[in-house]
Amino acid sequence: MTGYGRASAVLESQTVTVQVNSVNRRTLDLSMKLPDEWESLEAAVAEAVRKAVVRGKVHVAVEVTGAKGVSAGWDTDAIAETLDKLADLSDARGLKFKPKTELLWQIANAQRNDALRPSADLAAPVLRETLAAALRGLSAMRAKEGEALLIDFLGRLQKLNHGVEVIAARAPQVPGNYRELLHQRLRQAGLALELGDDRVLKEIALFADRCDITEELTRLRHHLVQLGELVRAEGEVGRKAEFILQEIGREIHTVGSKANDLVIAQQVIEFKNELERVREQMANVE
Repeated sequence: MTGYGRASAVLESQTVTVQVNSVNRRTLDLSMKLPDEWESLEAAVAEAVRKAVVRGKVHVAVEVTGAKGVSAGWDTDAIAETLDKLADLSDARGLKFKPKTELLWQIANAQRNDALRPSADLAAPVLRETLAAALRGLSAMRAKEGEALLIDFLGRLQKLNHGVEVIAARAPQVPGNYRELLHQRLRQAGLALELGDDRVLKEIALFADRCDITEELTRLRHHLVQLGELVRAEGEVGRKAEFILQEIGREIHTVGSKANDLVIAQQVIEFKNELERVREQMANVE
């Protein structure tokens, strides 16, 4: 699920800003960018994110800035001095000095004053609280998306239930239709067999047994009830729902294989199409 959270806090004379964003992903794919001096805090950051997020491609960015928004780890005086020296050198050689962004970035990193940045031990409690606030913002945005998905799921669930009932209403007619079709084929073949003949009755009985989908329909109804209860429940939903969807897919496939009826076959195709849409959406849900 997609979301974004941002929070800031003051650490000594500097500002710590944490940004967390996520996009859809079946599993949790976590990446982060912290100041080099705070790399020892990565494990704690990862643990906090995993407690708040189960699925998604999540990126955490931590930035430290000074009072004027300048990176706390850069010595601006040293950077300016280096640029002045390069400009003087260029003038002495009759060259025009027009520094590009890449050069400024290289000089800035070369002149970093790491002593200006608080230690990891000092930063840890502030970073923990700021990250928690950013994750709350992320969760709130993801919750709004979840509400929209719930409305979509319930609409699709209603269509799936309707499909099951259409199939259930059609199923009792299938043996009778086969009986008429068999009688018609016997007449066309010139075979003097009546519908009351034991061989005909046995064939019809075997067909009725082969195409009986009563058990499959019962399980389908049960799984759809389970799915409806699950998407309305609190907590982790995605993985449990995927298992139920897998079982629904197995049952509807069996229905299509056994029914041997055009009307039911058409309903099975529509059911599978709708089920696939639900499965695609559910892959994004925690």
